[in-house]
Parts: sequence; structure tokens; C-alpha cells
Amino acid sequence: MRIAVRPCFLPALLLCSISVASAQITPETRAKVDTAVAQVLAQTGVPSASVGIVMGGRVVMTAAYGDARLTPELKAAPAMKYPVGSISKQFTATAVLLLAEDGKLSLDDTVDKFFPELTRSNEVTIRELLSHTSGYEDYAPQDYTIPLWTKPVKPLDLIHQWAQKPLDFDPGTQWQYSNTNFVLAALIVEKAGGMPYWQFLETRVLSPLGLKDIINLDTDRNRVEPIGYMRNALGPLRPAQTEGPGWYFGDASLAMPVADLLAWDISIMDRKLLKPASYDAFETEVKLKNGKSTGYALGVEVREHEGHRMIEHSGEVGGYVAENAIYPDDKLAIAVLTNQEASSAASAIARAVAPLLLATPATPQAADTAKAAAEAQARAILTGLQAGKLDRSLFTDDCNFYFSQQAIGDFHSSLMPLGKITELSERAEKLRGGMTFRAFTIKFSSRSLSLTTYTMPDGKLEQFLVGP
Repeated sequence: MRIAVRPCFLPALLLCSISVASAQITPETRAKVDTAVAQVLAQTGVPSASVGIVMGGRVVMTAAYGDARLTPELKAAPAMKYPVGSISKQFTATAVLLLAEDGKLSLDDTVDKFFPELTRSNEVTIRELLSHTSGYEDYAPQDYTIPLWTKPVKPLDLIHQWAQKPLDFDPGTQWQYSNTNFVLAALIVEKAGGMPYWQFLETRVLSPLGLKDIINLDTDRNRVEPIGYMRNALGPLRPAQTEGPGWYFGDASLAMPVADLLAWDISIMDRKLLKPASYDAFETEVKLKNGKSTGYALGVEVREHEGHRMIEHSGEVGGYVAENAIYPDDKLAIAVLTNQEASSAASAIARAVAPLLLATPATPQAADTAKAAAEAQARAILTGLQAGKLDRSLFTDDCNFYFSQQAIGDFHSSLMPLGKITELSERAEKLRGGMTFRAFTIKFSSRSLSLTTYTMPDGKLEQFLVGP
């Protein structure tokens, strides 16, 4: 299909190109989408976003906003490939389901059929890997690049390091997100499929669906056009540190244009590749052994949003964050790709666009109960950073690595002018990677910021990131 590209009239920050594939989205709705994206990018300072929409089971719009590269300046374009991070997991889950259809494995096979040397592999099932109920510890919960990830790794070595540890919990008794699960799942695809993971993915998943522009980050990282960025607190945007080959394997290994992600979404809506029973398994929430809900199926989150069935997942690798939301019964999908790590822009854009397209408006998510001790610690650390001071005894080696003198300087110079913190409240808390993740809202007299932390069992902080 020939795509007509034309300029869109938005503030200079958001000069963009848009391609419209049908008349299903009205000019008024499209203008509201442009405005919503403009507001989020202005509020967060994220350099660019590639946004795509499916309505009625067809791609109705792809748009690129802002700068794919700051210096020398390169405007974002819809055809550019962005890493999609953990959205890759649903592709790996699909590969496993194809092998189940082939009779090469079963979702209820235990891991010891393929890797008997791993911890309690005779108890952990493949279904538990794909639903994050295995108990294997997450090797990559942080939202910044730690030193370990900068060195190339063999996926099998990664699994032997992380999946030979004691489990975080008995299999099937808790839900805890773990990238380790999907590296192991991809290695199982290789063993059961009799070929390298990427070859199986290309042969059995990508080619049959006509997805020709998806690339493997472990081998083709240089084909990603947008530069990934990061910032320390409200400091300047800086090129992000990228991970070495091997760390993406099976769990975050893909990059693609937004149109290819939308084509993938349509294949899920139309059930093009798998048998109906396989799609049923893919989209059905896995419950814990005690019957408790997890909100997660096989590589995707599943829930109702304002009365609409929703299949959703976000993704992040160094320098990039993505969001993908499918409303299969409405034949609607929203995909957002951005080029700044640890940013909420992608999900914020998807949340802002959804009520413009759905029949019912979205409602704000209720805040969780504040935790006084965590809030007090966060306030004290932030106050110190405003003065250019940091008590390194509170942090792990990884987090102390993140807080270089440059990072401390950026925190100091960007946060000091905001003055005294007027309010700091914890809005979310959950377990991940054997740590406690917390998200806070920080209010100053002139603006509000976000803080995310990871706390180790011994109380030390593995992450302390501030942003818009």
C-alpha cells in the first residue's frame, strides 16, 4: 500500500508525520488524538512517540511525533523501528503454543523435560513460566541499565545463573513478574522446535503473518533508527546505556515499526495463526493454586477496562518504553512506542487515547494506601539530592553505580529550583524480582514528579528514579 505522508500542525516540539489507511477515524477524533499525544510529550519531555490505532479491525492511523534523534536532529517517522521490550513475550508464548499444537510439548509439561538441572524443574510447568507463576527470580527488574547487563551473555548461562537459585515461592502459589521465565521459554522453543529460537520465530510466526520489518535486537541492534534516551530526575536528556547481546533473548528481543505491531494485534483479534483452543489458552487468565486471580494469561495481561475486554502489555529496554493495548471484542488496538527509558509516556498516551475511541470514558486508577516509612525515607533522600548530597549506605552497588557524580549533579541542578517538597505519597506497591517495587507522587509548589524505587529484603535501595 502506498502511504501518503503529510505534515501535522502541532507545536514545534511535536512536528510529526501521519499516515491514514481508512476513513474510520474522523478528523475530529484524530485531532483529539494529536492533542492528547502533544500534551503527554510536553508534560514528560520524552523525545518522540510512534502511535498507531486499529479500529474496526483495520489500521486507521499511524503517526510519528517529535525527534527520533536530538543531535543531529532526526524527526521521527512511522516506518522507524522501535524496540518493544516485553511485548516480545507474547511472540514467545505464541511459539510455545505452536509447538503444543505440533505435539512437541504440553503447557503442563514440567521444565525438567528440557532442563532437569534447574531448581525444582520437576515441579515448575511451562504454563507457569508463561504466566509468571513459576517462582524463578527476575534477573532484570530495574528500569535502568546495571553494569552486569552491558556485557554479552549466553542465554543458557543466564538461566543457569538465575534459575538455579532457590525459588521465590512455591510454583503456582504467587504471581511475580520475571523476565527469567521467558528466556527459559525461548530456550525450550529451541529444544522442542529443533532450530534456533529466532529461526523458529521467523519461520512459524513472523513470515506466516507477513511481518517482514521485525528485527532481532541481539543481532540487528544497528537497524534501530531512533536513539534511546534517559534523564536523571529533571536533568537533560542523555543517550541511554544499552544492554549487551543475550539479555533480550526471548523476553524483550524484538524491534519493529508501529504498523507491524498493529498487524500483530489484528492477527490476535482475527485469530489468524493459532487454533481456537490455543488462542483461548493465550487469552485466559491463569489462576493461582488457591483460586486467586493473577490478571495475567500467557505473555499478556488480561482484564476488563470500563466494560471492555482488554489484552495488554508494556515493554522496556535501555532507552525505550512501549505500550500495546488490544480490545478484541471492539476490534480496537492502540500501540505506542517511545524512546526514553523509565518514562510513563507510552502508557499515558494509550490511556489518554482510549476514551476517545471507546464508547465509555476511562476513570483514574485509585491510589494505594501510603506507606509512612517508605515515604519518609524517599522524602529524606530527595531532600538530600536537592542539596547535592547522597547517603550511599542506603543503596546497593548497582544503585550506587547509577548515582555517578554526573547523576547527582543532574538531580541537584534540576530539583533544587523546585523548592521544598509539599507532598509525597506512595501510589503503588508490589513484589518483583525478590524486591519491593514502589511508585510515589512528589508535589512541589510549581509541579508534580514521579519516583520509582526497588527495595531489597535487607532494606537497601536497588533503584531510585525520578521523572515527570
